[in-house]
Amino acid sequence: MGIVAPPPSALFRLPNIVARAFSTTMSPPSKAIVYDEQGSPDAVCKVRELPPVPIKDNDVCVRMLAAPINPSDINRIEGVYPVRPPVPAIGGYEGVGEVHSVGPAVKGLGPGDWVIPSPPSSGTWQTYVVKEQSVWHRIDKSTPMEYAATITVNPLTALRMLEDFVDLKSGDAVVQNGATSIVGQCIVQLARVRGLHSINIIRDRAGSNEVKQKLKELGADEVFTESQLDVKNVKSLLADIPEPALGFNCVGGNAASLVLKFLKHGGTMVTYGGMSKKPITVSTSSFIFKDLSLRGFWLQKWMTSEKGKECRNMIDYLLSLTRSGDLKYEYDLFISVFLITISISS
Repeated sequence: MGIVAPPPSALFRLPNIVARAFSTTMSPPSKAIVYDEQGSPDAVCKVRELPPVPIKDNDVCVRMLAAPINPSDINRIEGVYPVRPPVPAIGGYEGVGEVHSVGPAVKGLGPGDWVIPSPPSSGTWQTYVVKEQSVWHRIDKSTPMEYAATITVNPLTALRMLEDFVDLKSGDAVVQNGATSIVGQCIVQLARVRGLHSINIIRDRAGSNEVKQKLKELGADEVFTESQLDVKNVKSLLADIPEPALGFNCVGGNAASLVLKFLKHGGTMVTYGGMSKKPITVSTSSFIFKDLSLRGFWLQKWMTSEKGKECRNMIDYLLSLTRSGDLKYEYDLFISVFLITISISS
């Protein structure tokens, strides 16, 4: 299955702007998505031209090529995310850009290099970004742009959740809801690379058979709609797949309960989202007789941990999988991203 490019509304395609003759110590002016207060994105976000800024000795000026819109971006603008920049602020938290110019003390980066902010950094929804060299991580320019722009949040979340909670061996199984999200698609493929089985739950919808087929083409072993799991013993549906020790929840409500039904004794469910905005309800028997564990994962918190220091090596690994075709996420399966359309024109 070939790579499917995202629709224009899912990924900013930032224009080539022909710069006038600027001083080597100043950036070009930048067009940005700015909000002066928290609120609904379509009400508070404005396109604004920002003046040139100085490029200091250790600074790198990057012309942004593409930047995605993630749920956390929307939450920051709305003011409901635990960590958010002070207003006025520029939107965006990840993306890919091309080095435009560098300060005199910068080594190892030069004009034309592709870079991503790693760890992710606020303010990627603009045409030019000036930040210290330490913010930028150079990547292979042969990486498809849509993957380079989106690698640092969702794929990295999938990788860490697979590795940080349960010691999984080849032949083991995992179960998840929200399987059509980017994280869900990445879990399917990273599990396959590791020799793990994946059991996937999707919501009931028109065209669910086509969605199931696409997920199986990515490597999913089993895909069930929520209504298919309205049975007393879901494990009878698994054939030769072992009971999973690890589950992932990004939905909440009944969808989370379905993940718990699959888990083996002593299993763990990791929650990383709550798209339904419904609470997780766990039966008393699940705790007493199955000894289940409930955990949470927040990538931004993980970035501050000791393991977070290795995130660039992990990103390079994930990018190598996109170049080899072993990791791809199709935007026509997107259900977890709130898309807003903002056009930046030169």
